[in-house]
Amino acid sequence: MNKCPVSVIIPTYNRSSLLSRAVESVFCQTMQCAELVIVDDGSTDNTQEILRKLSTASQVPLRVCLQKNRGPAAARNLGVQRAEYPYIAFLDSDDHWHKRKLERQYNSLVENSDYRISHTQEKWLRRGQHLNKKIKHLPRHGDIFDHCLQLCAVGMSTVMMQRELFSQVGLFDESLRCCEDYDLWLRISCRHHFLLVDEPLTVKEGGREDQVSVQYRQGMDRMRIASLRKLLDGDVLSCRQHRLALAEFRNKVTIFGKGCLKHHKEELGTMYLELIPKYEKMAVDKFPLLEEALDG
Repeated sequence: MNKCPVSVIIPTYNRSSLLSRAVESVFCQTMQCAELVIVDDGSTDNTQEILRKLSTASQVPLRVCLQKNRGPAAARNLGVQRAEYPYIAFLDSDDHWHKRKLERQYNSLVENSDYRISHTQEKWLRRGQHLNKKIKHLPRHGDIFDHCLQLCAVGMSTVMMQRELFSQVGLFDESLRCCEDYDLWLRISCRHHFLLVDEPLTVKEGGREDQVSVQYRQGMDRMRIASLRKLLDGDVLSCRQHRLALAEFRNKVTIFGKGCLKHHKEELGTMYLELIPKYEKMAVDKFPLLEEALDG
């Protein structure tokens, strides 16, 4: 069987009941990866027992990395740091792949060498039932920066990317216990186009209380605003990108700030709303041509 120079990284935390399915979907690929790196983020269930069994049955080189519980960003970063091959593919331990996922995606990147990162279509399941996506959630091809500003536009388990991209944009932000993927896609999409493999090669499972998107749903707005602030504070964006980012920043801050005021958190709401004129002034100082757009 052909192999591709891809390191597959699976972070996991207390998902022993789901982990085997994810790993088996890697084993069953029509094109094998060069290695599988599983990062146990301090699990307290029987994950280690499952990993011992999987290691014995592994059809690809498998390495297990252990760390104290530090969240998905830190777990993925450890996996990236331990990975040995030029391409990285991520798979969350509650998701799984179609058997041709690596083959189709790796070959597409080789055939379209101008692209350094790719994602795929995905099927969404909630408690085992198919879930129809809204149009805004459909993945896009090419320049997806404006889409990434609005929401997390790239499914983590759909991604294959050149490892060296991390040297350019940095690793996952470990200060973010959630939305670390939103943060990374922003940093990549403002620099690079995304290659979409327009096939449902990834199955995403949702609707469980153990998912960080559920545990931190009330803090997601603040985390995304923090990501936008980092982007606006930097010097990577073009004038057009800065205008788009500022518009989304204004939208998210307005919604969050007014929500705080509505729930009698006046000090917090006022603090956030005061960021809008501050960042508008910073934008005009950096790109004087934006002043007319802001006035409009």
